[in-house]
Amino acid sequence: MVKRLAYLVLVACASCALSGCLVAESKYLKKVEEADTLSKDLSTLQEKYQALTAENATLKAQLAKATGEAAGLGKEKEKLIADNRELEKVLKAKSDSLSQSVSDLRQKVADLEGENGRLRAEIASTQKAKEEKVKEVSKTYEDLLDKMKSEISQGQVTISELKGKLTVNMVDAVLFDSGRAEVKPEGLQVLQKVVDILTEVKDKAIRIEGHTDNVQIVGNLTKKFPTNWELSAARAINVARFLQSRGIDPQVLSAVAYGEYKPVADNGTEEGKAKNRRIEIILVPKEAP
Repeated sequence: MVKRLAYLVLVACASCALSGCLVAESKYLKKVEEADTLSKDLSTLQEKYQALTAENATLKAQLAKATGEAAGLGKEKEKLIADNRELEKVLKAKSDSLSQSVSDLRQKVADLEGENGRLRAEIASTQKAKEEKVKEVSKTYEDLLDKMKSEISQGQVTISELKGKLTVNMVDAVLFDSGRAEVKPEGLQVLQKVVDILTEVKDKAIRIEGHTDNVQIVGNLTKKFPTNWELSAARAINVARFLQSRGIDPQVLSAVAYGEYKPVADNGTEEGKAKNRRIEIILVPKEAP
């Protein structure tokens, strides 16, 4: 009985011991599992830490770069502001200058308009005066034609009018004897008809031109007129003197000699030579003093 009880007690103790061991082992395994889990978590956390550390470094670098760029932008902004102010000054100066230029141009335009108005009035006045002078020349032309019908019909005188210039062309035979420069009495009568008309002419110069043919002066006559220059000059001067003696203002008179060098016809024929031996009385615009 006692043995059996002891056995039971032993079994009970063994069971208890075994049960305790099992409990301890279970706790150990649990701790091991927890340690493994913690180890894994630690590894994960370390990886995260490393990743975050790298990210932090990147962010710091980006921040430094951004800070540097911001500083550069700040300086650039200040430069732009300064440039803008300078540009505003330049633009204002140009604007002021342009405003002054516009004002000056307006004044010049006004001055030019006034000047143009004055010039238009002057042109109109000049044109009117010119038309009056043309009418005057035309009237003189008509009066001469009427006054000298006989001489014109006989071919002794021709009268022409061109662009305000009136020319009375007289062949030398009606005024002079051959080789002479003095106007003969019949010639003085013809010239008087011209004078009667010319005394009514205003604001015109009267040019007397002497012309000859190409026949050279020979013999004793050369003592007085060495060449046709001298003969044509003497004839023109004598006509001018006659006009002056009849009241024509000598200040509007001029005598010109052309000799044989301004022919109007062929000197190869007698008819041509006769046309070239002539006195021309020309009315031209009076030159300004």
